[in-house]
Amino acid sequence: MEPTQGLTALPPDMVQERQLLTQRLAVARGDAPADLVLAGGRVVNLFSGRIEELDVAVHQGRVVGLGAYQGLERLDLGGAYLCPGFIEGHLHVESTMLCPAELARVICARGTTALVADPHEIANVMGLEGIAAMLQASEGLPVSFYFNAPSCVPASPLEDAGAVLLAADLVEAARHPRVLGLAEVMNFPGLVAGDPQVLDKVLAFAGRPLDGHAPLLGGLGLNAYLTGGPDSDHECTQLGEAAEKLARGMWVMIREGTSAHNLADLLPLVTPYSERRCLLVSDDRHPDTLAHQGHLDDILRQAVAQGLDPLTALRLVTLNPARRFGLARQGAVAPGYAADLVALEDLKDFRALMVFKAGRLVAREGRCLAPCATPFPPLARDRMRVGELSLGTFRVAAAGARARVIGLVPGQILTEHLVEQTPAKDGWLAADSSRGLARLTVIERHQASGRVGQGLVKGLGLKGGALAGSVAHDSHNLVVAGMDEKSMLTAARRVAEMGGGLCAALGSRVLTELALPLAGLMTPDPLERVLSQLEDLRQGADLICAHPEPFMPLSFVCLPVIPHLKLTDRGLVDVDAFAPVELFTD
Repeated sequence: MEPTQGLTALPPDMVQERQLLTQRLAVARGDAPADLVLAGGRVVNLFSGRIEELDVAVHQGRVVGLGAYQGLERLDLGGAYLCPGFIEGHLHVESTMLCPAELARVICARGTTALVADPHEIANVMGLEGIAAMLQASEGLPVSFYFNAPSCVPASPLEDAGAVLLAADLVEAARHPRVLGLAEVMNFPGLVAGDPQVLDKVLAFAGRPLDGHAPLLGGLGLNAYLTGGPDSDHECTQLGEAAEKLARGMWVMIREGTSAHNLADLLPLVTPYSERRCLLVSDDRHPDTLAHQGHLDDILRQAVAQGLDPLTALRLVTLNPARRFGLARQGAVAPGYAADLVALEDLKDFRALMVFKAGRLVAREGRCLAPCATPFPPLARDRMRVGELSLGTFRVAAAGARARVIGLVPGQILTEHLVEQTPAKDGWLAADSSRGLARLTVIERHQASGRVGQGLVKGLGLKGGALAGSVAHDSHNLVVAGMDEKSMLTAARRVAEMGGGLCAALGSRVLTELALPLAGLMTPDPLERVLSQLEDLRQGADLICAHPEPFMPLSFVCLPVIPHLKLTDRGLVDVDAFAPVELFTD
């Protein structure tokens, strides 16, 4: 009997895919030459845990076989270790200060071929327009940029951002094929308490990856959070915390960024039983860290130096993130998998000799060979909308004998909730260098509303003058720390005039600055120019500040979802209580 013919013809795209698959199968069988054969390498097999000295055949952007193959092109790897390209599981592009095209140029040369980003920084400034701009600016690059829809715009109801995104807005963003799931649900108190707006967001992404963000949460609260849907966390800072979260089914993203360093504390979590639920991520990597230390290659170096098995470490930046985010047939050197590959000199320093994206050589010996020229849409400019600033903006009557103080914790974005005797001068709240206390002001910069939050910060190391910046996670209002009102006014005005950026000032004089004209978060400049500007910024800040990197902690003192005390444009926030508190206690 003749087989029954289908009544409906296949769509043209399926016909084309069938033709391509037929060609790949012919190459895999050895009946036709591959586009490229990578010979003479040591293939890192992350499934078996073995190193295999085999050729790898690549055709139409995919690995089609390991073994003896003929190819139209043959490239000798000279004994290099051939691994899957690295996949960053959690990153904020904006925190690199670089546009996607420039970031791709930098990290592809270090072995990264894909990343999963949370665009909530730009979304807090520009809403859906910001997400669309980030998607547009990341097209056609040698690194695949995937995104999760930002769940917290704003991060909490205790601050004012440039937009408010509800569940319906996120569903609109999620229609893009490179939007994978829901980004870090930072409003963990809202989810645990059953806030309807938070519930709508997690329900809208049911069945897709739901990233979490629940620092120090445990016990019944953690049970409730996991019941709500999120199943990953990159905010663990203590081994016991991470172990509890992993035991309850979470993916634990071990973070080693520029601001937060959690690798050494959390690495003992990785065992043969637990490693399948662990990732190595950077979260925030600043330009100088990327340039001088690296990206995931640097985290791999550190992990192996601290005793982690090299192949286990590689799984944490390849197979595991691919599985966590549903990136089918990515993260391994195996038949049918994407030919996103990196040839490493060794499995100790993880120096990338060659990097391939879809089978095409895109980087060699630390230099990107692929074009990275996708421009960032101009609508991201002119986003500093600050009301009129004056000395009065920074003046606060000393209305109590004791005041709450944000205490910085070295190497962490957690802060202490301190109470100290109020520093005052002539009846006004003042700074006190003898106790390491600086004035802190947050000014709403999206709607020119005039809302201003006032506080104190300890541990910033200011000796005089002021620092100001438009990078203030996550609503990115204008944050100013200073020792006197005049310096604070000068620094704040200059940041507004630049369209966003970072500035140090002393009295009426601007000491140094770095312009970030794209949403007040990023620059279109190449890395080399940014590094020069950062060095100038650092030298200028050194004139008035003892902290080696003061703009880093300054950028996190406004984040009201990280314990314990923070300042927003609406005032001080007790993060543990998730409620506003007064500056003066009595």
